[in-house]
Amino acid sequence: MTTIFENLFKSLLPGKIIAVQVGFSRTAVLAETDQGIRCGLAATLSNPGFEHRRQPAVRNAGHLHEMSVTDLVGLFDSPSFTEASIGLAAINALLPGDPGQCVDLKAEDYLTRNGVNKNVAVVGHFPFLNELKPLARNLWVLELNPGEGDLPAQVAPEIIPQADLVAVTATTLINKTFQNLISLCRPDAHVVLIGPSTPLTPVLYECGIDAIFGTVVTNPYAALLGISQGMSIHQLRQAGSVRFVAMKNGRDL
Repeated sequence: MTTIFENLFKSLLPGKIIAVQVGFSRTAVLAETDQGIRCGLAATLSNPGFEHRRQPAVRNAGHLHEMSVTDLVGLFDSPSFTEASIGLAAINALLPGDPGQCVDLKAEDYLTRNGVNKNVAVVGHFPFLNELKPLARNLWVLELNPGEGDLPAQVAPEIIPQADLVAVTATTLINKTFQNLISLCRPDAHVVLIGPSTPLTPVLYECGIDAIFGTVVTNPYAALLGISQGMSIHQLRQAGSVRFVAMKNGRDL
């Protein structure tokens, strides 16, 4: 069976890796392509098994910018979530960009409009959920590290099949839970992928995603510098380095 990685890889532009920056919350990869200098982002994740000196989270640290595109992108399949973050950021830097496919629309605005009187399941705790909660019939928030009002991720098989609208964080691509979560959605459910790690590509429509919400980096070098100094995605947006966008899929957003 073809994996999502194989489909993403086949769609990438040729290019050369210029720089890799692993910040504490975001990872950025800068690449030179036929479409110019591109910057791809992904959330920086880690898993405890790789946080000690005998099994470093990033095996080739210090030489990532010297790796081939194939090898750097291939880190997406790594069992180290930090390496997988780098691989996804590289993928996002090398995806073909088509400005005509994207519109300026935040996931929170879409969900608050389309979640009214619906059973809504959200994988990942996002800041806008307090606005969505009074509008939805039911709002279930699934989290690996649940906070107040969240449900543990382990109950996803009970919750997601009940949802009319399912919003999944793109960090599930990094921690390898994406495919299982999508398989739990009802065939008639509306499924969206959200967050700055989201690949802006129609490849995701083939995986059961109906709407795609991600980030376009408008100032690659400024974004790289900001991430190196600990900027959050919202600080990057305030600085004008990124845009929050949605991809069109032949339907109204």
